[in-house]
Amino acid sequence: MSQSVDASNRFHLRGNFAPVAEEITATDLEVEGSIPPELRGAYYRNGPNPATGTSAHWFVGDGMVHGIRLEEGRAAWYRNRWVRTRYISEGEGNVGLVDEQGRVDFTAARANTHIVCHAGRLLALVESSFPTELSRDLDTVGSFDFDGRLKTSMTAHPKFCPTTGEMHFFGCTFAPPFLTYHVADADGKLVHSEEIPVRGPTMIHDFALTASRAVFMDLPVVFSPESLGEGMPYAWSDDYGARVGVMPRGGPAADLRWFEVEPCYVFHPVNAYDAGDEVVMEVARYPELWRASSHDFGTATLHRWRFDLASGRVSEEPLDDRGIEFPRVDPRCETLQHRYAWTVGFRSVSGDPSLSSLVRYDLQTGTAVEHDGGPGRAAGEPVFVPASPDAAEDEGWVLALVYDQGADRSELVILDAARFDASPVATVKLPRRVPFGFHGSWVSDPS
Repeated sequence: MSQSVDASNRFHLRGNFAPVAEEITATDLEVEGSIPPELRGAYYRNGPNPATGTSAHWFVGDGMVHGIRLEEGRAAWYRNRWVRTRYISEGEGNVGLVDEQGRVDFTAARANTHIVCHAGRLLALVESSFPTELSRDLDTVGSFDFDGRLKTSMTAHPKFCPTTGEMHFFGCTFAPPFLTYHVADADGKLVHSEEIPVRGPTMIHDFALTASRAVFMDLPVVFSPESLGEGMPYAWSDDYGARVGVMPRGGPAADLRWFEVEPCYVFHPVNAYDAGDEVVMEVARYPELWRASSHDFGTATLHRWRFDLASGRVSEEPLDDRGIEFPRVDPRCETLQHRYAWTVGFRSVSGDPSLSSLVRYDLQTGTAVEHDGGPGRAAGEPVFVPASPDAAEDEGWVLALVYDQGADRSELVILDAARFDASPVATVKLPRRVPFGFHGSWVSDPS
């Protein structure tokens, strides 16, 4: 049954979820501690920040990117900018989801979920639309469709191969084709597109990549027009089923193999890798999602799947019982076997980001270390930056935005990845709070 959104349920408009109203630029930021001189570049973080001051759901606010520039041991600047999509330039009520021919309009972008850099292009991403290109100073360049080659949306979670430099991604939508797999080469040219058969219009937010295979999740949160009044037209289905598809990287859909798994939902895998005849994949797994309302998120926990390509068997294993989200690994280990993973950890079963710390998992020993910033402090997604190209997997720094409720402003904390529970090596004091958002990237200066 369709329900209108009760304003009292709009957690995404209160506290540090609430949008900020102005774009600002601040230079020569205050720093506690010492910024490692090896950090030369910028940290960018994307998230919803409705330009009108309100939105029906956390996921549908206009994108705003926050950037912090680090160079020569100092924090040179902070700036925040809306991604100037058509929703902002043409007005909220003048942009539709379909064009005049009744086709999905992929230029209708909120651009509010992630920001990545590939082949020199800085791209703000949301899974429903084309990417939006930005300058390094966060000026909006415009919609980007790979010189007209991209005919679908682009996921907010592309995967980057550390060996080939390729960017693998997909497009997923509520209208056929529901799922399409794409590959862009190291120079940014779209070189492969392949439709992937799924049962219907399922919500696929992310996927995984190994050195030889691509892994897609076909899970039971499906398109539901009746749920549109809740803010998102997707809902849990007891009938849809849950399966994971494994296929050769860049290969044909004819070689896709499906593995049935226990019903669940996954926004974000940790990583995946080949292990002989197996594909091993670790994920932040929800037992179910959006059964009653798309405003209810529940709690995800760390979970491991093993898909045996020789026998067709699947094994499923919980790895920890604490609530987590936003997992990341060393980018040099994406597609390869990794030892460490960094996540947001929740101090209560509610999955409330205002109660969050950071967790480092050692998946070789099965242990975890928590970095707790203290009362009233809430951490966002951690991003690992290696100290050098040949540094060890935990030799480097973890960057994360932390909201200080008492001061009502945010900081960029820089942690020693190997001494994760120690005090930050540096804390950059930002001139304002950064609303809770989604994903970000460290973009190093060219060497």
